[in-house]
Amino acid sequence: MTLTAVRTEPSRCGMTWPSASPDVVLGRWWKDRGMGAGVLVVDDDAQFRLTARRLLEAGGFSIVGEAADGAAALAAVRRLAPEVVLLDVQLPDMDGFEVCRRLALDGAPVVVILVSSRPATAYGGRLERSSARGFVAKEDLTGAAVRALLE
Repeated sequence: MTLTAVRTEPSRCGMTWPSASPDVVLGRWWKDRGMGAGVLVVDDDAQFRLTARRLLEAGGFSIVGEAADGAAALAAVRRLAPEVVLLDVQLPDMDGFEVCRRLALDGAPVVVILVSSRPATAYGGRLERSSARGFVAKEDLTGAAVRALLE
């Protein structure tokens, strides 16, 4: 695998992110090496975070951290630099769409996958208008479902 230098630019929050798309930044290094991508799990329900951790680890992913609200998620992305954020739509301080928007504005090199206990149809066109890679209903969450969105 050839490594390519990626120019970096400061984000609005003062962090420096690679200026390439998340797919370029990820470089599929985790796939090429049979490793799981580093995932940040964001949900205000501690039991769901534990369940998601277990499901994703069983599916070959590495959980790099957890967050219970939007502000903590934004800070964790800056601190932990995960490749993937599994992001609940319904959070106590700001919804997942707003977190996703802020990550995109900051140029964070991360793939966002939205999750909810509600069906995708409950969000109308908001899912399509978001910069998230995709959506998985919580009841359908598996490592394979997340991997399918990353490929």
